[in-house]
Amino acid sequence: MKKVVAATFQVKEALAKDVGRAVCRLDPGEMQNLGFAPGQIVLIHGPRKTPARIMPSYPEDRGKKIVQIDGITRENAEVGLDEKVQIESVQAGQASKIVLLPLTGTGLSQKEDSRYLGSLIDGLPVTAGDRIRANLFGTGTAEFKVVETVPRGVVLVNTGATIRVETNEQGGKKAARIAYEDIGGLGLQVERIREMIELPLRFPQIFERLGIEAPKGVLLHGPPGTGKTLTARAVANETDVYFTHISGPEVIGKFYGESEGRLRRVFEEAEANAPAIIFIDEIDAIAPKREDMGGEKQVERRVVAQLLALLDGLKSRGQVIVIGATNLPNTLDPALRRPGRFDREILIPIPDKNARYDILQIHTRGMPLADNVDLKKLAEITHGFVGADLQAFAREAAMLALRRILPDIDFSRPEISYDLAMGLTISMADFLSAMKDVEPSAIREVFVEVPNVAWHHVGGLEAVKEELEEAVVWPLKFAEVFRETKTRPPKGVLLYGVPGTGKTLLAKALATESEVNFIAVKGPELISQYIGESERAVREVFKKARQAAPTILFLDEIDSLVPKRSGELSGERVVERVISQLLNEMDGIEELQGVLVLAATNRLDLIEPALLRSGRFDLLLEIPVPDQNARESIFAIHTEQMPLGESVSLSELAEKTAGMSGADIAFICRRASILAIRGYIKKLSLKKEREFFADNALKTSISVTTEHFNAAIALLADMLAERKHMVR
Repeated sequence: MKKVVAATFQVKEALAKDVGRAVCRLDPGEMQNLGFAPGQIVLIHGPRKTPARIMPSYPEDRGKKIVQIDGITRENAEVGLDEKVQIESVQAGQASKIVLLPLTGTGLSQKEDSRYLGSLIDGLPVTAGDRIRANLFGTGTAEFKVVETVPRGVVLVNTGATIRVETNEQGGKKAARIAYEDIGGLGLQVERIREMIELPLRFPQIFERLGIEAPKGVLLHGPPGTGKTLTARAVANETDVYFTHISGPEVIGKFYGESEGRLRRVFEEAEANAPAIIFIDEIDAIAPKREDMGGEKQVERRVVAQLLALLDGLKSRGQVIVIGATNLPNTLDPALRRPGRFDREILIPIPDKNARYDILQIHTRGMPLADNVDLKKLAEITHGFVGADLQAFAREAAMLALRRILPDIDFSRPEISYDLAMGLTISMADFLSAMKDVEPSAIREVFVEVPNVAWHHVGGLEAVKEELEEAVVWPLKFAEVFRETKTRPPKGVLLYGVPGTGKTLLAKALATESEVNFIAVKGPELISQYIGESERAVREVFKKARQAAPTILFLDEIDSLVPKRSGELSGERVVERVISQLLNEMDGIEELQGVLVLAATNRLDLIEPALLRSGRFDLLLEIPVPDQNARESIFAIHTEQMPLGESVSLSELAEKTAGMSGADIAFICRRASILAIRGYIKKLSLKKEREFFADNALKTSISVTTEHFNAAIALLADMLAERKHMVR
């Protein structure tokens, strides 16, 4: 076939699903003009030529004169993002033999290489010298260099080809290359990092023309597991400049001047190899606030001073950019955070739903997923999960799938059967089961496992359930409707009523029904005897809730946390400061987005009135003592699994318990059951007692009768009367 040189296109990032497949996406109009058919093999011209399979781009990427190729294809063509390439058609033959050199650990046995590896890279266009990636089972990948192909030139890998993997002792020790496509959900952040780092390193003359000094540093901060180190590794690979990585604690030495010397050597080495990037991970370990250090921490003081001098001292450091990473930015020395040292601070946030979908696509692209796996649904229900959590989530689902075939594995053989491995799939049920074993990092310290309590477990209170459904569940499930109508959902809901009416049970049911993160805190837990600690505890709880949004923050016994302010300057100042902090968190300058505060109290009259106004607790719901119908439904819930006698009438029991709460009815049911068991066991002789525990048939003869319920009601009435007498 005659080669046709195509027009020039600008290189952009590939889609996450195209990574490792040697796919290049082009505007369908451009493809038609150039005579390219979808799926055709083309040759990409950079400083080096590499083959790819051309496919049409998606509508949002058309009309921009761009070609989308992944990091591996960019490396094979020796081009970077935003550089120009040309494309030409090429004739690709079918490979009969391919020799590969492993660049990373593969975990593959020689006997299964030909069949298994061939199935992983089937249909991939390659040429000698290319780097290729195979997505192994689970979330792992293996990278190889194509050493030889038969025939020579551009060939297509096929399952009939003989694939030989050469041994490479050093290759297995290298980590897989990280590209921008391996970072999910951080498009905006990566774009900002690129303009701060790539422009000064590749085009320093632009800044000279503008008469300004090029940026010298970027501080990445955010919760653990969000991708700060991963982003720095991707930048290092994509910019193709000298890169040195140091971890904060590694710098500290035990001898005088050793720590400062290590820092100086790192910067000197980077200057000698400029353009260069220095990545300082956990920078808070070597540059904490100096005013917080005591006299015994002279080493840390000197290290901070040395780092400040190296970052922005009298001596220019040339084309050396420093990237710092920390999850505790407020603990850094303030002098470090000014322009000239770290010119820009970029927050790497907890991913939202769309970002979680991108990350899940990345971590599952090498998995044999079943047809019923819905990644969009999984992205919706993994609130508060960071990138590292989602990786662990995908890995756990893969391990659950693996456990299913464990009985079929022959452990006496050195490798697993090819047919058994290829028949392995990961289902939606595996992912849903994995949810139980992976907690979101954002709220791990305050994580509450939501009990399986649904609306039907709460007897009565239909009007209250409907109000809570509208106030809490709707804004989460139908967020688009609320945004479209410019309707702001309530910030807080306060449940109040006499003890035992089901306030806490309603909160549990709400957490289950809404399927969002649930943080439960009891008021007294936040009060501390030390100055400032109580306010800090309130701030931390709200900070965690914001990070893991959407979140329900449940404050039980809120009357103990925010009682009425007396106005007197007394020893109750701690409580007054806590009230001020809570008011500020709920309705302060910083908007409380994605967090609903749900509180419960049985003493509404004791709560600070400022908290009850609109904009804080927008909805006050009284949980009344159950009426006749509600009591009957509560009895039905608590006696659902009981062996009731034929004479038991739930409506009659409801009539006899007028004025009693849901907790009282639960007590009556438990007590009646115990009375039934007591009466049954007393009738048994020692011999029959042994039979009772051995013979399941005897158990069915136990029944809870009306007499047992009447006795339990009478007992409770006596207890309530005695309590009233004690209070007087």
